[in-house]
Amino acid sequence: MLDVFLSRVKGLFSTPKSGDVKVSKSPVTKKENKKEIKKVEDEKDNNRVVFSPTKTEAPAPVVNPVVNNAQIDAALQNAKKIEAEAKAKEAEVFQRLSSLDEKERYLIQKERSLDTQTAEIKTKLASIDDVYRKQMEKLETISGLDVEKAKQLVMSSTEKRMSSWVAKKIEEARDEIKQKEEEITKEVIIDNIRHGLTDYVAEYTVSTISLPDEKIKGKIIGREGRNIRTFEKATGVELELDETNDIRISSFDSTRREIARLSLEKLIKDGRIQPLKIEQIVAQTRADMDRILLNEGKKITQEVGVFNLPIDLIKEIGKYKFRFSYGQNLAKHTIEATKIATAIAYELRANVNTVRLGALLHDIGKVITDQEGTHVDLGVDLLRKFKISEDIISCVAEHHEDKEFSSVESVIVYIGDAASGARPGARYEVHEEYLKRMKNIEEVAMGFPGVTSVAAYQAGREVVVIVEPTQVSDTEAEVLSQNIAEKLDEEAKWAGQIKVTVIREVRTSSIVVGSKINKNAVKNE
Repeated sequence: MLDVFLSRVKGLFSTPKSGDVKVSKSPVTKKENKKEIKKVEDEKDNNRVVFSPTKTEAPAPVVNPVVNNAQIDAALQNAKKIEAEAKAKEAEVFQRLSSLDEKERYLIQKERSLDTQTAEIKTKLASIDDVYRKQMEKLETISGLDVEKAKQLVMSSTEKRMSSWVAKKIEEARDEIKQKEEEITKEVIIDNIRHGLTDYVAEYTVSTISLPDEKIKGKIIGREGRNIRTFEKATGVELELDETNDIRISSFDSTRREIARLSLEKLIKDGRIQPLKIEQIVAQTRADMDRILLNEGKKITQEVGVFNLPIDLIKEIGKYKFRFSYGQNLAKHTIEATKIATAIAYELRANVNTVRLGALLHDIGKVITDQEGTHVDLGVDLLRKFKISEDIISCVAEHHEDKEFSSVESVIVYIGDAASGARPGARYEVHEEYLKRMKNIEEVAMGFPGVTSVAAYQAGREVVVIVEPTQVSDTEAEVLSQNIAEKLDEEAKWAGQIKVTVIREVRTSSIVVGSKINKNAVKNE
């Protein structure tokens, strides 16, 4: 079709060559004119182009060959362009049809694969059901119980276990009701008694800090109490705030109280009280305890007139400040016993230096908590490590009459110790039992795997347990709290009702280190 169109265009604009054109010089006759007209009419039917007959003898019109060739070339170029576009469109259509065929083949293949996988899954499910049925039949055969009987056995066992728990809760509810009956009477009595006991209790279990500003109290509490909870968890103490500007730090462990007191003073001075800052300050204070113990040890040794002792031994003496013996502070007891024994040694003209050091170090074994043995044996072993004189070690080894007295100095040290500890009001037996109970509760909780730290509050009625998040999951934490409560119920029944709280906390942190330096910000000097 395109070839026909091109041929017609060429025929329309083509001109005869000079050799082919024959111009008749003779006049045209009527007969020839008629033939020419007929020829034109015939060609009109074929080429659809009508030529006017020549009625005169004028020559044929001359067509400019340059113009005709330009038009022909333009028409050819246009035709070629149209042909190229048509071929491009045709190729695009073929490409799309090929892509659709490929997608169709892929979908058919995918459908077949899904049908195969579905059939395999159905087969595996049927196999699993068959294995489960066979296992159940085998378990029933081995145990001699069917599924229903096993369920009844488990339910009955659970009911028996829960019945004791329910009975215990009922008994606790009855006790609570009885307590409420006498609540008003007890409030009146306690209000009158607590004023007489405050000073005594504060000496052993409470430290007090005065706040410079009322606003600091709000910062210590924090939003929804998060700051005070973080502080208590980090230090293992209990904070008590009232309407005054005083904060009481309560704990049976005097070392914890001292760390908490120093940490709280640093936080108040810094002013930036937030959970992360609290943990940093508490950790820093614990790291500074060696310096604190050294200072306390120097105070005690200077008080009794002893100098030039090894630094590590002075640190051990500094622990006296945070140790109690039957309610009596070990530092105060040691100072009293040393002064009494030294005075007696002067009167009897005994070796004063031996007596002074013997009395100062007679209870050094009580501050050793990571070894087994009596405080006498532990003290003797420690002093031998520091190469203390045997005369002084004998005074320590004999101050409880575990051995026969080997010298007058040993007798004087024994008298000084007895005079300080046996005076009326010096010691309090119940306080020592209270410390043992609290430590026993914490040791029981620390015996479980995954536990990192334990703190006992409210005279042992509340225990906070912190676990390692990588070792204990959330579900295991719930089971752990129940197991600890049951263990305490078995081994510490005398402590009464105990509430166990397990804390599992996960934290992540990232550090960014700058790899480029802004050179424009550096001044060249």
